[in-house]
Amino acid sequence: MNSTFVSDVMNKDVLTLDKSTSLQEAAEHMKKLGVGCVIVTENDKPIGIITERDFVTKIAAEGRPLFTEIKEVISSPLITIDSDETIWEASELMKEKLIHKLPVKENDEIVGIITTSDIVRISSVGSDSEMRRICDQILLRMKDE
Repeated sequence: MNSTFVSDVMNKDVLTLDKSTSLQEAAEHMKKLGVGCVIVTENDKPIGIITERDFVTKIAAEGRPLFTEIKEVISSPLITIDSDETIWEASELMKEKLIHKLPVKENDEIVGIITTSDIVRISSVGSDSEMRRICDQILLRMKDE
């Protein structure tokens, strides 16, 4: 797992929408493309993210109208990782920031996204002994905290 890079695992299908897009329209795009988040832009520059979880905690739970612009509920600033970082570094960043979706950038441009599901999927590939070794490493690191 140490030599697996973010670029090897990331999903390159990234939905980006302007900050003025309505929540309804964003949800429709997410459903159509089968994605769990939107990178929100202003003048074609990424400024934040809205996730499925945000739709529950910031929209449905607060009773926001669906014509609300997505800029009202985005998480910002956008936390990103470079594509040449390792999966381990992505995992550490996600754990530290308590996030499940991590946009991937190259040269200040969003080129993909990596999720906790992607990390679980890559961790479970291979033999049982390899998975045991990875779990042992994780448990040792957790013990040190």
